[in-house]
This record gives sequence, C-alpha cells and structure tokens, in this order.
Amino acid sequence: MALDPKIRINLERSVVMLADGNPTALEALTGMVRGFGVRKQFKCKSGAEAMHIVKTQELDLIIMDSIMPDMDGYDFLRWLRREAQPEAQFTPVIMLSGHAARSTVEKSRDSGSNFVIAKPFTPELLLQRIFWVAKDERQMVKAENYVGPDRRFKNLGPPLGMKGRRKGDLSGTIGAATDPNMDQNDIDMLLKPSRVAL
Repeated sequence: MALDPKIRINLERSVVMLADGNPTALEALTGMVRGFGVRKQFKCKSGAEAMHIVKTQELDLIIMDSIMPDMDGYDFLRWLRREAQPEAQFTPVIMLSGHAARSTVEKSRDSGSNFVIAKPFTPELLLQRIFWVAKDERQMVKAENYVGPDRRFKNLGPPLGMKGRRKGDLSGTIGAATDPNMDQNDIDMLLKPSRVAL
C-alpha cells in the first residue's frame, strides 16, 4: 500500500523513543525517524534505559526491537502496560522483529503491542505503520490477563447466542419494527438508476 501524497501529518512535535540493542540498527532507525520530521528522539540500547526514559519523559510513540541485551521487548512491553505510571501505560508501541513467524506476532500482540514490523523494512513501510497507529481508533483494554489495544479491529458484537461482556457490545436480539415495511414499488425506485441533473 503506497502512501497517499495528499495525506499530511506533521511529526515535528512528536516525542519518540527508539530502543534497539544493535547500535547500527539503532542509528539507521534514528535516521529514518529524523527523516520523517521527528526532532525529539530518545535512543536506548537496553531495556533498563528504556524504562528510565518512560519514567522521566512524556512520549508519543515507542519503536523498539523485540530483542534487547538485558530484557526482551516483550518483557518491557508487559512492564509498560501493567507497571509504568498510568499516563505512560497506553503509549503506542511498534515492535520490530527479525522474525515474522506467527508465534512472534502473537507474542507481541499478547504483550500489548499496537503493531509488529518484520526486519528488514523500508522507511516507507515504517512511516505507513506510524500513520496507521496515529489513526488507530481501537480502545485500550485493561483486563486481568491483558493490557493494551483492543485486539478486535471490528466491533461486531458478541458471537450469536452469547451475552456481550463489554458496555459497548450491541444486543444480539432484534426489536420489533418501528415503521411499516416498504412496499415493492418503493424498493424498486431505490434500486432504479436515475439521471442526475448537473
């Protein structure tokens, strides 16, 4: 999916934390994000550094590798979602991974990641994912076994025959009609092509 040239998002005032244990990969990531217009970046080479930044800075986005020298990105993400200060817990996180196996994606999702990107990736792909995360309207969920963005991309309500567990779930029953049914002529007129005068 190519970027729409009409879309304009100004990232100049965004505060982004980048975390990668590989210094070369961290510098490449820094250059990409700087190229997107982000001026305020925090670079971390370990999970401990990343935890310190989260405790002391207000962040708009975290981009981190799944493998760090002292802790993996999944452990960091679980800490962020459950133990960090409340204002930081729902900071969007894009997880980078050298493996795109289904188990890796599921582990990242279950840890509370907003999106997973497999390495190597292009700057265009990373920018697309940043835009996607910026426009993501999923609510954040805080439950006993999971904290992070709602895993459902569409709210279709609970499965048929089951009662919903969330306040926003729609009822599975259909109420009685409030208006009379349309007659066939009215339905045909809706489906009939007609000329529009300009």
